Amino acid sequence: MRERVLRVEDLTTSFRTDRGLLRAIEGVSFEVGKGEILGLVGESGCGKSVTSMSIMRLYDEKYTVKYSGKVWLDEREILSLPYRKMQDVRGHDMAMIFQDALSSLNPVLRVCDQIMEPLKIHQGMNREEGFRKAVEMLRLVGIPSPETRARQYPHELSGGMRQRVMIAIALCCQPKLLIADEPTTALDVTIQAQILDLILELNHQLQMGVILITHDLAVVAQTCQRVAVMYLGQIVEEAEVSELFDHPLHPYTQGLMASIPRIDTGSRERLHMIAGTVPLLHQVPSGCRFAPRCPYASDRCKQCMPELTESREGHKVRCHLIKGVKADG
Repeated sequence: MRERVLRVEDLTTSFRTDRGLLRAIEGVSFEVGKGEILGLVGESGCGKSVTSMSIMRLYDEKYTVKYSGKVWLDEREILSLPYRKMQDVRGHDMAMIFQDALSSLNPVLRVCDQIMEPLKIHQGMNREEGFRKAVEMLRLVGIPSPETRARQYPHELSGGMRQRVMIAIALCCQPKLLIADEPTTALDVTIQAQILDLILELNHQLQMGVILITHDLAVVAQTCQRVAVMYLGQIVEEAEVSELFDHPLHPYTQGLMASIPRIDTGSRERLHMIAGTVPLLHQVPSGCRFAPRCPYASDRCKQCMPELTESREGHKVRCHLIKGVKADG
């Protein structure tokens, strides 16, 4: 394992609702190394974005959410930091690219002002220094005529340019950890490839750890070194990318793999579809959370939650069907 940037240990996030506390993620643990890209995959509603928002502590902790567990960023435990201290961490030591750049950028501020804000807060730059750095960042992320674009507003840019602006904002203070939450959503295929290539290039150049959240397993195969599969708030499988693609162990992971369209077989067979849908948080089943949708589920699966256990070297899985996996309780 290379030098560690992030360590998440038993992270649980519960939301305060009229039904009481509902756990959106439970017992999530993983690590990200320096210069490593970890893919976080799963269906919508499985907890990927909640995990990233929890690491960044972006939810209202007074009225909305309750955290437990530990999150270490470069050996500094940040989940227990006073909330005001997180202002020194976010945007400086770790940053995030959100799904929709148009709604994430401020429509009434010019691009340069939005890039300059973290530079003023974290590095104390004045306006002249900040503008030069903003232009430099726009050039770094591949935006043509950066001096002109820096003075424009978000609505004057294309979708691909807005996404690049988001990346420039996230990287302007050279964070140790970058979280990219569906960074290519709503972009055409050509621009998607350019954005992913840019993230790969900057990851290599800056040696920052990256968490890439996506639904697209092809993107994971192209960009990531390791991948964690989430289902209903838990990690159900984690392995090196090549290992996971060659030997998926959890039935949920196998279902995701089988649903990928293939062009090399010439087959006209219908794509595999995982039965059912992800349950709501107040309808979480007892035992294995995937059991109601699993074609191999037994009574044991419906009664006892399996632990996330290393079944092969570097390959963890949460499933009773796999030899060596323990039951929780």
